[in-house]
Amino acid sequence: MPSQSEPRPSIVDLRSDTVTRPTPEMRRAMAEAEVGDDVYGEDPTVNRLEHRAAKIFGREAALFVPSGTMGNQIAIKVHTRPGQEIICEERAHIFNYEMAMLAHFSGCLARPVPALDGILTWDRVERAIAPKIYYRAQTGLISLENTHNMAGGTVYPAEVFNDICERAHQAGLPVHLDGARIFNAATALGKPVAQISGKADSVMFCLSKGLGAPVGSLLVGSRAFIDQARVYRKSLGGGMRQAGVLAAAGLIALEKMPARLAEDHANAKFVAAGLAQIPGLRLDASKVITNILVFNVAGTGMTSFDICKKLAEHGVLASGIDSEHIRMVTHMDVDRAGCTRALEAVQAMCGHGRRVGAAD
Repeated sequence: MPSQSEPRPSIVDLRSDTVTRPTPEMRRAMAEAEVGDDVYGEDPTVNRLEHRAAKIFGREAALFVPSGTMGNQIAIKVHTRPGQEIICEERAHIFNYEMAMLAHFSGCLARPVPALDGILTWDRVERAIAPKIYYRAQTGLISLENTHNMAGGTVYPAEVFNDICERAHQAGLPVHLDGARIFNAATALGKPVAQISGKADSVMFCLSKGLGAPVGSLLVGSRAFIDQARVYRKSLGGGMRQAGVLAAAGLIALEKMPARLAEDHANAKFVAAGLAQIPGLRLDASKVITNILVFNVAGTGMTSFDICKKLAEHGVLASGIDSEHIRMVTHMDVDRAGCTRALEAVQAMCGHGRRVGAAD
């Protein structure tokens, strides 16, 4: 046991990019924020954040919401009516991690479709659209996710995304984009977020993940869409009154933090390359292009949950997403030294492959 005078080793937390802490600049902005009652539309800092988000995404309006889940579910409610189906990839966040709110709040069911690396194409979407028969639940919405969380942070090529949107509109169907990490996708593609998301009817994106804000997401779309979304935000208890103290941090996240996401991507690629050298682990490091990596641990003879428990004892936190797979997410609060430490911890318990960082 270390003595009380000895510093405790720092935690390397790779469970998610939601664990980041606000920067000193964000904290100062929060303390000094000009506020008003946002339910009355009178919080000037919230209004500035919404206006700026709409402009960046090339949209008419935006709405500040407490969470990405709320933003997604509001969008689904606006776009659909009860009894309809929503086409999404089978590992989609809206289907697996949003508490069945598709059914509970909107009265809809998911029509999940499997896709390589989580990236749907129009041919797969088209096959899932319900035929126009009165006794079949009709398709009401197509939902895409970019980056795709549980597929390992994969990114929609712009042409694939645009093709789905254009053909969906020809079929009379709206498209919602769960863009929780859309700025990561934009960084990977080297294109502005407006360009890679512009053909969707609505977009939700998070400030509280890779952008580092403590709370909040935004929903962007047409003025009419956002006007209706505001009604549903209120019905879900999302009226936050003097929310400018949160929006102030969100403005800094929106304006300044996208520029540093490439560092997170580089760290994720570094971790992936190291994990690929460890016996018993399986992942294609070449597919890690943003800040998320998912790898298979079945070859170690241990479950992912056992490995995560052992890693925690070494001060490294990761997420077991099922018995065979672990997810790690790089972010602004874990530097390259932390990534190296995480790799060494995995290596120590899973095998004796090449030393982390060894020359080729």
